[in-house]
Amino acid sequence: MAAPTIKLNNGLEIPVIGLGTWQSKPEEVTNAVEYALKEAGYRHIDCAWAYDNEKEVGEGIRRSGIPRSEIFVTSKLWCTHHHRVEEALDETLANLGTDYLDLYLVHWPIHLNPNGNHPKFPTRPDGSRDVLTDWPIRDTWAQMEAVLAKGKVRAIGVSNFSERILERDLLPHATVVPAVNQVELHLYNPQLGLVEYLKRKGIVPQAYSPLGSTGSPLLQDETAGALAQQYGLSTADVLLGYLVAKDIVTLPKSVTPARIKSNLEGALAAAKKLTKEDITKLDGVAASGKQNRLIQPPWGVDLGFDNWPVRVQGQ
Repeated sequence: MAAPTIKLNNGLEIPVIGLGTWQSKPEEVTNAVEYALKEAGYRHIDCAWAYDNEKEVGEGIRRSGIPRSEIFVTSKLWCTHHHRVEEALDETLANLGTDYLDLYLVHWPIHLNPNGNHPKFPTRPDGSRDVLTDWPIRDTWAQMEAVLAKGKVRAIGVSNFSERILERDLLPHATVVPAVNQVELHLYNPQLGLVEYLKRKGIVPQAYSPLGSTGSPLLQDETAGALAQQYGLSTADVLLGYLVAKDIVTLPKSVTPARIKSNLEGALAAAKKLTKEDITKLDGVAASGKQNRLIQPPWGVDLGFDNWPVRVQGQ
């Protein structure tokens, strides 16, 4: 079962459901990717340099036998690489064993010290993250536009960018408007205002952690559970279908074959069955006292999101 597609602002079509690979162990993700493509009908794989499993994702793509041209592959520029975008992209392409990406994202609007004490998460002497606070994100974006112009990627976008950072720091300086913004979106963190803003700007919203993260309370939600019972679906189906019905590209992560398959089929089934009234009801769940942003790295920087207090590592 193939997922329907959404058209990006440059005309490219992106499948509305993709396989997420964050926190997928290298030894498990090859089989997960192969199964998703060969058996479950996925045509969209979302990965990142920082997940430490790109080589294994690439192996899964090759083992699937599905032609590269039929698969939408996304990866992300890590925070210690903002000063050398093309070099970082080349490393990702080599890891994945491909000569282009369909979509390349700036993983966070944060430049960590590339000469710090750790390749991924450098820290200052006080233990806080070693963020280069004077680095303008427009300098990162100019390099993203350059690799797009070279044809190494077919589209460029951002991840974890708030409306404030887009409006103040990126869009006024951009020649190319980001194709997508991948953020934490789910029943308990719907970010309704941000999603509306992105759609006005022609930027497709993407949802990571659509079922929540490890130990998430979403699967026990009573409102989603009642709708699942009403329509003969699982709660996970409703949680995913809720996003798909709103034209949000949804990226459930799993390494379990049965779950990989049901995430795709169930999401599409739920998206068809949920009514406008159901969507409105689900939109109101977070505001009823269940708002819960699950992913909050301690950057020590105000990223401009609602419901995200600034946290410093070790505090």
